[in-house]
Amino acid sequence: MFANQQPPPRARSGEGPDPRAWGLLLGSFALLMAGYFTVPLRALGNDRPLLSWLLFGAVLTVLTGLLVARIVDSIRGTGRHPGAWLAFLICLSLTVFAATYYVLADRPGEFDGLKTRLDALYFTVVTMATIGYGDITPAGQGPRLVVLLQIAYNFVFLAAAAGALSRTVRTGMETRAAHREEHDDGDGHPHRTHRPHPPRRRRRKRR
Repeated sequence: MFANQQPPPRARSGEGPDPRAWGLLLGSFALLMAGYFTVPLRALGNDRPLLSWLLFGAVLTVLTGLLVARIVDSIRGTGRHPGAWLAFLICLSLTVFAATYYVLADRPGEFDGLKTRLDALYFTVVTMATIGYGDITPAGQGPRLVVLLQIAYNFVFLAAAAGALSRTVRTGMETRAAHREEHDDGDGHPHRTHRPHPPRRRRRKRR
């Protein structure tokens, strides 16, 4: 009954890195940074506060769903290139928070020391790392609310995504190392594993 069953497929998360996937990741990150530094973000802000908050909530909700899905793919070993996806979604999440801080800083009295987009990105990374230099401080209620949301988001989702990404990379490295050990001999040349031939059955002579 069980003789014809095929073994389960190998988890894709343990396969070697695909240069095209990671090349696409680098290109996507470059486009993300180009959009962050060029898109007129402050077209929202004070002129459309309700729309700004609704857009921020919608984008954060979609990002959360994508992160959870890719984390599950990484744990189960399913999906295509979960490591590259996790790395991009982490960068995208930080960019969303940085853009939100930059928009909020347009209103006087909301932030102390945050003036440029680079300041907003720097403050986002510092908040994620829980360093807290004190050179940029949220003074208004809106920025403080977003900081609280980012801290909670870091502890719950980004920490899980970073752990899944680290596990995916480590599993891939271990799989490639085991694969090299199986197929390389002491001189670094590939060898074939010789299997012994099954013994031949002797035919009985007919009388």
